Amino acid sequence: MPFIEESDLLELHKDIDKAQIINERLLDQIKFKNKELKKSKIQRNVLAGITAFFLIGGLAFTSFTAGLSSSSSFDKQNNNLLVSIDSLDAIKTRIDNLKLQNEELSLVKEFYLAKEFLQKEKIYSVQVKSFVDNNITLASEALTNTLFVKTNPFYSYSLGNFETLQEAQSFRKQLVDIGFQDAFVASYKDGKRIQIEDPY
Repeated sequence: MPFIEESDLLELHKDIDKAQIINERLLDQIKFKNKELKKSKIQRNVLAGITAFFLIGGLAFTSFTAGLSSSSSFDKQNNNLLVSIDSLDAIKTRIDNLKLQNEELSLVKEFYLAKEFLQKEKIYSVQVKSFVDNNITLASEALTNTLFVKTNPFYSYSLGNFETLQEAQSFRKQLVDIGFQDAFVASYKDGKRIQIEDPY
């Protein structure tokens, strides 16, 4: 393993600390988004219930008034029919908008389910660095496929989240080819490292 200067080691510790802070911020953002998702789901369900109520009420009212107006002139019946068609078009437009919102919420839900999967299932990742300090500037809030794990007394920085060992080993080989000679595959579960895996 290459020799690391003490000043470089201190810098790496600082970098790991920064990464931990970023990770905590991301977790806080996920919790906030979960709350927003629950609120919007409740609002959507209430709105759908109200829309259904008004739709049924509107149809009942239209049916009732259509029965009363059967003795009226032909022009009055046409006017009622046009009003009913206009209100049905507005309701159809509202239903289409609700379907679109539901699709967007489904995408957000899939993201949170994937994040939950990573925390509950055994995954494999390729560790590229380990630092003493939890102060890392290598990470960005845009990086979602990374792990920052405390393995006493170090903080490890890993890339990739793979379901199989073979996928992780293949990714490790690519990293070694571009210069990460010390990279190795480790398995994780519940956000903690289980073991270091065979590199081949």
